[in-house]
Amino acid sequence: MRPMERRIAHLDMDAFYASVELLRYPQLKGLAVVVGGGRYSGFDSGTDVARFPRLRDYVGRGVATTASYEARKLGVHSAMGLMKAAALAPDAILLPADFDQYRRYSRSFKTAVAEIAPHIEDRGIDEIYIDLTHVAGETKELAQRIKNNVRLATGLSCSIGVTPNKLLAKIASDLEKPDGLTILTHADLSSRVWPLPVRKINGVGPKATLKLEGIGIRTIGELAHAPAALLVQHFGNHYGHWLSAAANGHDDRPVVTESEPKSISRETTFERDLDPRRDREALSRILIALCDRLSADLERKGYVAKTIGVKLRYDDFRIVTRDNTLVSPIQQSQAILAAARECIKRAPLDRRLRLLGIRAGSLLRPGEASASDNSKDHRLGVKVEGENLRLFD
Repeated sequence: MRPMERRIAHLDMDAFYASVELLRYPQLKGLAVVVGGGRYSGFDSGTDVARFPRLRDYVGRGVATTASYEARKLGVHSAMGLMKAAALAPDAILLPADFDQYRRYSRSFKTAVAEIAPHIEDRGIDEIYIDLTHVAGETKELAQRIKNNVRLATGLSCSIGVTPNKLLAKIASDLEKPDGLTILTHADLSSRVWPLPVRKINGVGPKATLKLEGIGIRTIGELAHAPAALLVQHFGNHYGHWLSAAANGHDDRPVVTESEPKSISRETTFERDLDPRRDREALSRILIALCDRLSADLERKGYVAKTIGVKLRYDDFRIVTRDNTLVSPIQQSQAILAAARECIKRAPLDRRLRLLGIRAGSLLRPGEASASDNSKDHRLGVKVEGENLRLFD
């Protein structure tokens, strides 16, 4: 008896952050909207469009978190510097990110999916994999029912790709955005997948794309027909064979419904470069806020951490990290702050900073280790004498 062919779906919310903002400000629908930048208040669903800030007026180091499809047509995309985005779309509306709101909508859409198909792998705030293999219903009708339930619960649209595996599902969900529903089988590889650029394969990044172009491979089809020996020669045994298998649509990975994170982090890129001494108060406020948010993340997800780390990006884009391994695991904001400051004391502070990040690692469930002595955690770490002791305090 032949085993049942898998039905794996990838669901991706459409321009998620921007779409959530458009629910709050429906008067901006149909306009180019970019999410990112500073904070403001006092706007609501009745605010005149002319009062909203425009991208042309932005000055700073921020990046775009996401953009509406109208802004994307102008060349703006996520992770693009806002100053560069302003050159492409000066009239675009600039809205600040509201991650608390995005997380609420994220929970809502995942709950809506689970009501129909509970076998879900969480891949982030706006995307999931779903195993539909043993869910009753014809594939197209089932996928449409999921889309309808998501819209009913959130007011938002999503795109779904359903294929025999996760790799193809990820590609398929992007083919008919926004509000797409794409069903592919292995028989559709040559017509729907092979004409696409190699970067459409999840796991083929910019460096690999350039290297593939250097040996004359630009499309997934060209990659699928390339000799495995050639790929191994240029990319090594493991990655070379994976590239060949991926281009031919092979992927046996299961949908994993439960996984333990290795770390949880929070970071922020500053509106302008900050000097460790002249901007000490501002940096201290940012550090405290990051620790508060990281503590809340740990509490919400049910973890304590035995390692706290900091990440600093300087004005020359150099990155330095420092870790502090503790005697007892911690979760409280003040303990995280104390451990983070110990890390900062061991980092060079001779240049202006672009970014500050805080990471909690070596995660444990509270029952896995005694955290009853957290009151002394603020004394753990390496004591370093010198001027850095006064910074970020």
